[in-house]
Amino acid sequence: MVASAHRRPTAPRQTPPITAPTDLQVYDIEDVFIGRTFLEGFDFFTGSDPTHGRVNYVNQTTAHSENLIHFTDRSFIMRADSHTILEPGGPGRDAVRISSRKAYGHGLIISDIWHMPVGCGTWPALWSNANAFAWPSGGEIDIIEGANDRGTVSTLHTGWECWMNGTSMDQTGSLWNRECTSGPGHNAGCSVRPHKLGSDFQTRQGNRTAFFGPGFNRNGGGWHAVERTANSIRMWFWARDDPHVPFEVRWSSTQGVRRKGQISTRNWGIPYANFGEGAGCDLSKFQPQNIIINLTFCGDWAGNAYPADCPKTCIRHVEEDPASFAESYWDISSLTVWSPAEGEVASLSRTTGDHVDGEDHQELHTAAGQRNSLKENFLGLP
Repeated sequence: MVASAHRRPTAPRQTPPITAPTDLQVYDIEDVFIGRTFLEGFDFFTGSDPTHGRVNYVNQTTAHSENLIHFTDRSFIMRADSHTILEPGGPGRDAVRISSRKAYGHGLIISDIWHMPVGCGTWPALWSNANAFAWPSGGEIDIIEGANDRGTVSTLHTGWECWMNGTSMDQTGSLWNRECTSGPGHNAGCSVRPHKLGSDFQTRQGNRTAFFGPGFNRNGGGWHAVERTANSIRMWFWARDDPHVPFEVRWSSTQGVRRKGQISTRNWGIPYANFGEGAGCDLSKFQPQNIIINLTFCGDWAGNAYPADCPKTCIRHVEEDPASFAESYWDISSLTVWSPAEGEVASLSRTTGDHVDGEDHQELHTAAGQRNSLKENFLGLP
C-alpha cells in the first residue's frame, strides 16, 4: 500500500573516504526541482498525444482545479482523473504531461521517486527528448518506461544509424534490442532490461529490488539516475531500502550535498544500462534534452500489448472504470540536474559518501511529515 511505501528512508551506510583522481569527470549542481519549483521549471503539454493514447493532457490551471497536481516543500504529485466516466469518441482521460523549459547537455539527472502510476492500460514514462529538433533527429532517452505494470525498459532512439554491441556493454542489465535508429513506423529503439529474478529486478549495487510498477511502489520507490557524456549514456537504479545507495544520490537534493560541492559517479557501481559507442554509433550527436514526465493510456504500446488478464479492452477499461486509476499518479520527492564541472576538483577530493550531517537529517524528517500530511489531504489515504 502507499501508506507503507511513504516511510522515512534509513540512514545510509558508512563508507570509507574516497579520493577522486584528477582525471575523473565531476559535476556541479545546475538545477534542483522540488515541490513548487516543478511549476517554475516545467511547462504543461496540452497537444494531442504523439503515441495515440486515450488521454487528454490538461494545462496547469485545469490540473489545479481538478486536483491533478499538488505539491509541498518536499513533494510534487501529478495524477490522472479517477472519477469521470468517458464518452466513447470524446476526449480521453485527463492527465498531466510536463516538459522542462531548459534543455540539458552532458551531465547527470537524479530522480528521487516515491510512487509511479500503475494499473492496466497505463503507460508512464520519465524520459528526455531534444524538443528543438524534429523527432528523432536530436535523440531521445527513455529512463523509466513501461506499460500495463510490466515490460519496463530503458531505451535510446536516434535519427542516425546507431547500433549497440551487447558483448562490449559493461552493465548488469540485458540488451533487448540492438538497433537505436528510429523513425515513423520503426520506433522500437535500442533497449536494456534490468536483470530479472522472478517478479523482482536485481542490480549489483544491492539486493533484489523492484524497478518499476506495483513492486516499486510497495517498496517506497527509489532513485533513478542517468549520466550522459560525449561517448556514453549510463543508467543506475537503487531501491529505497538498498543499503548501497551512494551518499550523493540519497541526499542529492539536500543543502548538505550542495554545500559539499561537486559529485561523481565513481562509487556508484556498475550501471544496469551502459549505452556506449557501439558499431557505428556516434552518441555525441545527441542534442540538448528536455526532461519529460507523463502518463498516457493505451496507445501504441499499452494498447497494443494489453494483457489478457486485464479487464475488458484497453479503451473500454479507460473509459468506463475511472476508480481503477486511483493509483495512477507520480509522487516525486526531487529531481536534480548536475552539469560537468569546470576547473579543479578540489571540493570532491575531500571525500564522497562519508556522512550525513544534522541539517540533512532534519530535511528528511520534515519531508516525511509533509508526505504523511499530503497522503491524508490530497490522496485521501488512511
